Amino acid sequence: MNGAAAVFQDFDPPPVAPARRKRKRLEAPPAEAMQQLEAGGIGLGDFYAHMPSHSYLFVPTRELWPSTSVNGRLPAVQAGKTKLRPSDWLDRNRPIEQMTWHPAEDMLIHDRVMQVSGWAEHVGSTVFNLYRPAEHIDGIASHAKPWVDHLRRVYPSEADHIEQWLAHRLQRPGEKCNHALVLGGSQGIGKDTILEPVKAGVGPWNWQDVAPAQMLGRFNGWAKAVVVRVNEARDLGDVDRFAFYDHSKTYIAAPPDVIRVDEKNLREHYVANVCGVIITTNHKTDGLYLPADDRRHFVAWSEAKREDFEPGYWTSMYAWYENGGIGHVVAHLLSLDLGFFDPKAPPPKTAAFWAVVQAGEAPESGELRDVIDECDNPEALTLLDLIQAAENLKLFDLSSELKERKNRRSLPHKLERVGYAPVRNPDADDGLFKIAGKRQAVYAQRRLPVAAQIKAARLIS
Repeated sequence: MNGAAAVFQDFDPPPVAPARRKRKRLEAPPAEAMQQLEAGGIGLGDFYAHMPSHSYLFVPTRELWPSTSVNGRLPAVQAGKTKLRPSDWLDRNRPIEQMTWHPAEDMLIHDRVMQVSGWAEHVGSTVFNLYRPAEHIDGIASHAKPWVDHLRRVYPSEADHIEQWLAHRLQRPGEKCNHALVLGGSQGIGKDTILEPVKAGVGPWNWQDVAPAQMLGRFNGWAKAVVVRVNEARDLGDVDRFAFYDHSKTYIAAPPDVIRVDEKNLREHYVANVCGVIITTNHKTDGLYLPADDRRHFVAWSEAKREDFEPGYWTSMYAWYENGGIGHVVAHLLSLDLGFFDPKAPPPKTAAFWAVVQAGEAPESGELRDVIDECDNPEALTLLDLIQAAENLKLFDLSSELKERKNRRSLPHKLERVGYAPVRNPDADDGLFKIAGKRQAVYAQRRLPVAAQIKAARLIS
């Protein structure tokens, strides 16, 4: 080894600290643009450059503009001896790397990005929060008695829980309440009248009304809401009722803590899963499907009738709303003590809840129980076992129904009602078990631990 090599071998360079990325500093808009803003016009301060789409967020409406619209609407920006297009100036001085929606965050969120698992640190990044807080409404909490009386007139037994749930939405819009409100009863009794001040209290732009079918669709921009009201849930057919129950779980409770939102003409983006879901319905017997072990729905059912309300009741109520009543209700809900309200705990199971569960009991459930008895209540069984037992009992209508392929999607839900759940084969990509040379779904008793369910399924395969 020569001398130079020995020198370099013995030299131990000092450690170099990793360079820390500096947070971007947003420059103030030029003076002429600020004068335009102060005069009530539209200026550079109204926009941010959304770098992933190379479009420009107009802050007052939260809409994205193309560069041509920004450059056509705003004058060129003087930068030293040169002039820049407004879009170029925004790219350099007011960039955002991502958009999200979260009621508990500031409008600009620095040094973090939203991912499928939630927030992740990323120094130097800026995320724009699309959430807009509700505007202040003047009111006096002690003057909300007409609304309080109406709530208790419609739902005398469930009013306290409903009131606390609604107050939680106003007081803590950034916190998830892990159960939905189901408000049921006849038409014309004022279910929506109860909710009118709440809509104003959270901000009308933070309130979304959707139909049940929309919850099953692809586009879910409505999830960016403090309250989502599902209007008039009614008989959707057996399969769709089950699908609605399964699909709505994502929005009613967390986890997931983050929802991927898909909106028309916008890039998909992640938002906080904090929406509170209210389901209104006029149908107790052919509306929602709820299993007995559900932990996500508080069901209130009113026995009131339209004719129970005296002439002029609604005119008087809405006149009171217009003359400051809405503000009084908002003040009342904002001042309500939530010390005993646990948004993460399962809600109480009301008499109305059990009525909905019982109403959802399928007519064939009794026959299915008879068929399972015929099979000696095994720890695990297959569809072929059920068909054979139904034919042994001469329940040919049930046997024919079980054979119909179009009914296979609803079978797991029907078996769930009678105590059996599908078991996934951990050794097969499709989750099926091979029995007598054929791949089949296996159902095991729900009371068994998962390991015992798999063991029971393998014994018949």
